Amino acid sequence: MMASDVRITVLVDNEAGEGLVAEHGLSFWIETAGKRILFDTGQGDALRPNARRLGVPLNKADVIVLSHGHYDHADGLPDVVAQAPQAQMVVHPDAFVARYSIHPSRPARAVGIAAAARAAIEQLPVEKVIWSDRPVSIAPQVGVTGPIARATDFEDVGGPFFLDEGGQEPDPTTDDQALWIETAEGLVVCVGCCHAGLINTLQAVRRASGISRIRAVIGGFHLLHAGQDRLERTVDALRSMAPQTLIPCHCTGSEAQRRLRESLGESVLPCCSGATFSLTSESM
Repeated sequence: MMASDVRITVLVDNEAGEGLVAEHGLSFWIETAGKRILFDTGQGDALRPNARRLGVPLNKADVIVLSHGHYDHADGLPDVVAQAPQAQMVVHPDAFVARYSIHPSRPARAVGIAAAARAAIEQLPVEKVIWSDRPVSIAPQVGVTGPIARATDFEDVGGPFFLDEGGQEPDPTTDDQALWIETAEGLVVCVGCCHAGLINTLQAVRRASGISRIRAVIGGFHLLHAGQDRLERTVDALRSMAPQTLIPCHCTGSEAQRRLRESLGESVLPCCSGATFSLTSESM
């Protein structure tokens, strides 16, 4: 059985449409297969006002999926969980680890989940939490990858991320995961930051779903700090995979977006908070 219609509304992104709040973060409202899925929650300040302005009923969410344990994807959780106590939560156990971003020009900065967001998950009834340490089905045609194998030799986590303030233990971001939806025209893939690498992620989704054709990919590709070699090899791999539509946002980076558009043309679409994408056999 395939999803006949997929509608994705961008609630939080670094760029915002008129009258909406921009924030370094990401959140999607996904309607498909009779489910209302909230994929990530941003930092927390933009989600509620943007959802209200866009007419998105957060209180009716059936499932909340957390792509990984970084503040800009998870810290809106307390408000959402309070509004939608009926929703199931899909999260990897490693999302709770302490994590830091360390640049030479500034002190170590904590970038993990805030204590309030962690508490919001931990206080849920045990039957409401799905620990995604392996692929998880949340509807007959909707799944979450769980951990993603690092198979390519040109992709890394995309930044100076560590598990300690001293920068001695690199953070492999083992909790990074993606969501896929099966449609008649191929897979619709939603990604948070692709810390596992965009190509690794798409390969993992193909393996888990058993479907090779890709209808669309939307989310943060984390190519902001990618060198020329990684960008070119990513473009080459995407060209081989031939997704119909790419919708990069959040942490993809302007140079990477320019390179994707230059190489892959009209298949690459712009994105911002307030954008809505309806993916059916006849649309886009």
